[in-house]
Amino acid sequence: MKKSIVQEKSYNFAIKIIKFYKIINFQKKEFVLARQLLRSGTSIGANIEEALGGQSKKDFIAKLSIANKEARETNYWIRLLRDTDILNKNDSEKLLSDCRELIKIISSILLTLKRKTLNS
Repeated sequence: MKKSIVQEKSYNFAIKIIKFYKIINFQKKEFVLARQLLRSGTSIGANIEEALGGQSKKDFIAKLSIANKEARETNYWIRLLRDTDILNKNDSEKLLSDCRELIKIISSILLTLKRKTLNS
């Protein structure tokens, strides 16, 4: 089975999030924010996987909408970690770029699906 672009990108993003979680949690000793980042950052891909296995178009849209919300939340946590100097600017900008790309892709898919649904 061929993986979709959003599926692949969200999986690779989750791997990066886990690696940064380890740094923030174990080296920086910031446990609460690290956990928030881990939860929302890995949830994006998990919800995309659920969407791809959805039982209906409505189910697909619902799960993808959750992935979009999680991506927006992750964007918030990365910015917060950057602006409090827990993550350095260079690392955070790479993560933010990847996160914004996911938001754009997911939002675009949702917009297309909603347009198709309205026109049906």
